[in-house]
Amino acid sequence: MTGLDISARLKEAAERVERALEKVLGEEHTGGTVVAEAMRYSTLGGGKRIRAFLALEFAKLFGGSEEAAMPFACALECVHAYSLIHDDLPCMDNDPLRRGKPSCHVAFGEAEALLAGDALLTYAFEAAASNEKVSPKSVALAVRTLAAEAGPRGMVGGQTLDIRSEMRDYDELYAMIDGKTAALIRAACLLGYYAAVDDPDPGTVKNIVGYADGIGIAFQIRDDILDVISDTATLGKEVGSDAKNDKKTVLAFMSMEEAVRREKELTASACASIAPYEGSDVLKALALWLSDRKK
Repeated sequence: MTGLDISARLKEAAERVERALEKVLGEEHTGGTVVAEAMRYSTLGGGKRIRAFLALEFAKLFGGSEEAAMPFACALECVHAYSLIHDDLPCMDNDPLRRGKPSCHVAFGEAEALLAGDALLTYAFEAAASNEKVSPKSVALAVRTLAAEAGPRGMVGGQTLDIRSEMRDYDELYAMIDGKTAALIRAACLLGYYAAVDDPDPGTVKNIVGYADGIGIAFQIRDDILDVISDTATLGKEVGSDAKNDKKTVLAFMSMEEAVRREKELTASACASIAPYEGSDVLKALALWLSDRKK
């Protein structure tokens, strides 16, 4: 499968996810307040929808339907949008641009952005828990997994390490990336699996986590590389923000060449984790595409 093929699949899936999110985040569900408007502003109309795509594809891989996985996919995108809103705040990374437009706090104000992020996080669990296309056991597995991976032992924990910028070696940096970036990717892959089965096989879960961790860490390494070699117009956000905020990235502990090599190794490991499953070509192609992305 070529990069062009996976790009087309991503685009088509993103359009379907966008339509689902428009319904989920419509005024009849979230209201007409400025905070609800900020929620829609930050979630709709942009983004690669990688996490949603992973949920949909893992559901398909294990015999589930897109209809069953879509509520989980929307919940993941709400959590991701909340994390970006908060990440851009002046008290965090202080980034004025996101996806080529003013960040939420620039467009709506800091207090409104904070509340919009809070609302998206809590609303994500309502969306996931309202999935009537899967069994109650699958819903419980999904909600518990999403909470764990988004919380203090997952994404929030990783973000905490990131803002303190006290990583002394690559192992500590790895722990930060595992929380900040890989955790929600793990959740996406597992929620897709849980949309297909409600009696998960431990060996399969281990392989799914192996894939998710590989592409998750590689994803952040690629982000660190792009923050140095790319430009604002291409990325849709300010480049060099890590250096501006005195944040340590993978390039603080290894050369550019070593970082690229490590990224490729992680991608290969991810592909190997799901190689035993028939129909995993799309997910392997996604891993390779992410490793070569320009933004």
